[in-house]
Amino acid sequence: MLEVGCGTGAFARRLVEGAQHVVALDLSPEMIRAALSRSAEFPNIEFRVADAILWDFPAAHFDCIVTIATLHHLPLPETILKMRDALKPGGVLIVLDLFEPERNPFTAAGLLDTFLNTAAMGVSGSLRLIRNGRLQPPREMRAAWAAHGSHDSYPKMSEVRALCADILPGAKVGKHLLWRYSIIWQKPDHEGGL
Repeated sequence: MLEVGCGTGAFARRLVEGAQHVVALDLSPEMIRAALSRSAEFPNIEFRVADAILWDFPAAHFDCIVTIATLHHLPLPETILKMRDALKPGGVLIVLDLFEPERNPFTAAGLLDTFLNTAAMGVSGSLRLIRNGRLQPPREMRAAWAAHGSHDSYPKMSEVRALCADILPGAKVGKHLLWRYSIIWQKPDHEGGL
């Protein structure tokens, strides 16, 4: 299995419960250091400092590729293509990431997103209050997050669906609360089926 954007390795440690070997990539050397220190008892996880844009994904190599909240930092079509091509026939791609809501409330998608945004803001604020005891993080943390996300790109759900129809035919695309979307796609096997 491969995880793209592993952070401190929490999900890689979950993945290894059902895999013989997990390769976990992250751009941040500090994240990989934290992942290694938290994962000493998991010798079958291989953590690597790597830029997914530049990393040479091996062709038809992985049974499963997972990425959580990472693709909005990367060029979406190119990264999806690289992950698709790195799957073995029958392999599964699992994506959970963030989307940009539709802003036009006079369309069906925009009206639904306006409703969901209102609910999501309430849930998000409540979670911050429960976890941190405050609605907003300290100014330094807000500045760090602003810098972290300065080059991010969030697709609209229509763009995610169009991309999947083009390069991941048959993918299951889901829209979730808190501005999340998911993609689950199985690469066709040698006979052309799933």
